[in-house]
Amino acid sequence: MSWGTELWDQFDNLDKHTQWGIDFLERYAKFVKERLEIEQNYAKQLRNLVKKHCPKRSKDEEPRFTSCLSFYSILNELNDYAGQREVVAEEMGHKVYGELMRYSQELKAERKHHLQEGRKAQQFLDQCWKQMDNSKRKFERECKEAEKSQINFDRLDNDINATKSEVEKAKAQFYLRTHMADESKNEYAAQLQNFNAEQWKHFNNTVPHIFKNLQDMDQRRTVKLGETYRSFAEAERRVVPIISKCLEGMVSAAKAVDERRDSSIVVESFKSGFEPPGDFPFEDFSQNLSRTGSDGAISATPKGDRERDGAPGPRSDPKHPMSRTKNKLWLFGKKPKAPTLEDFSHLPPEQRRKRLQQRIDELGKELQKEMDQRDALNKMKDVYEKNPQMGDPSSLQPKISETMCNVEKLRSEIHKNETWLSEAGKQSSRGDRRQSNDNHHHAPPGRESPEGSYTDDTNQEHHTPRHRAGPPQPGIPNPDPHEFDDEFDDDDPLPVIGHCKALYSFDGQNDGTLVIAEDEVLYIIEEDKGDGWTRARKQSGEEGYVPTSYVDITLEKNSKGAVTYI
Repeated sequence: MSWGTELWDQFDNLDKHTQWGIDFLERYAKFVKERLEIEQNYAKQLRNLVKKHCPKRSKDEEPRFTSCLSFYSILNELNDYAGQREVVAEEMGHKVYGELMRYSQELKAERKHHLQEGRKAQQFLDQCWKQMDNSKRKFERECKEAEKSQINFDRLDNDINATKSEVEKAKAQFYLRTHMADESKNEYAAQLQNFNAEQWKHFNNTVPHIFKNLQDMDQRRTVKLGETYRSFAEAERRVVPIISKCLEGMVSAAKAVDERRDSSIVVESFKSGFEPPGDFPFEDFSQNLSRTGSDGAISATPKGDRERDGAPGPRSDPKHPMSRTKNKLWLFGKKPKAPTLEDFSHLPPEQRRKRLQQRIDELGKELQKEMDQRDALNKMKDVYEKNPQMGDPSSLQPKISETMCNVEKLRSEIHKNETWLSEAGKQSSRGDRRQSNDNHHHAPPGRESPEGSYTDDTNQEHHTPRHRAGPPQPGIPNPDPHEFDDEFDDDDPLPVIGHCKALYSFDGQNDGTLVIAEDEVLYIIEEDKGDGWTRARKQSGEEGYVPTSYVDITLEKNSKGAVTYI
């Protein structure tokens, strides 16, 4: 149904309708803009949420539990989901909102052009009508004047008193007015014919053509709205498969949670490699008591047998090391804080090996990267040497030298860590053997030192000389200034259990170690526990750790605080 034939007289209503259509299109464009802003804000809030809960630490420090890894996977999937919401907003912005605003401007310009043409056609028709109306009015005036002149001529012609000249004058006036009326009649007829032609042309050609253009414009606007409705939905539907994959990834992450794996990771993370401590020895403080006759019936062991079994009983020590080390014995006891050392010697053997191996692997990757870069620079240098126009070979030499220096540093670091790793393996082996001996080999009474070292001769001092061709490289001890506060309940010094002579000098650069000179004599207050370090006290009273391999140790048989195993 055509607007030109059916609505030929509704120019003003069509003007209002087309304006309403453009306003409606812009209102829909505003709706799309607000919707994409919601999507943008939603995506931004999701990304901020992911960023807030993402781990702040490096990957090495992050827990490896499946529950944590699954949560991080969910965060990654949620971040991808937020990215898809941003894609939706971008699609709506470019393909819907942007297209609507561009098309709205085109519609406004086209509508303005068509309405201007309609107004011009109407103005031209109005001008034709005005000309026709003017000629009509003129014709009407001339006819009236001619009638008046005719009446005047007839009156004078019938009047016997009128002179001949007056009659002739009235007759001439009558003829003039009649001629002028005929001319006005012809002009009016021409103007009327012209107006009728222009009016037919206006309502049958011009107006239908303009209204048809307005109708086409309005129909295109309606089609464009339908297309943008579909684009609006397509922007959402296009990301549905990816969003579904994100949700499937979250479900897969939930299924990947493995409680057994997490429990095994706890074991791997905190396993020390040590065996549980053995039974505590019985401390016999009654060996020095003098027995009377009546007491003899109580004692099951004669004095002679006691002397045969060993030397006179040790002196009682009210401050026995057992009371001082109680914090180390309980499973949930207070644990002293250990400083973080470069070789990880503050860690148990098992954890130390893992950390060292991890560092060696990382250094190996860095070394391979530097070597690849070195090879690439050398190849580039060869190309420059063969083709000087491509570049200056000497410009690459500083970078090559720097890379070679980095390679040497990394190799040195790897060698140093491999040495520590070998030392950690030996340390763990010694600790395992020592724990095994403590658990399965029981020494006779009176033949153990306070730390459980076994003596083969009850009448001789126990000598443990350690002569080496050269000083070895000991590991770093784990001294902690807070360890003594946590380990002992009082400030009394540890009892002396022997003495030693320094075979080599030691600089004692690490915290908790002693500086010793060759041939210097020190007191032994704590034996080597399998980690290669012995605790000693200098003549000045300063205490600390010294490498066991650097000193010749002599343990006293009846040292203060010695214990007897039963």
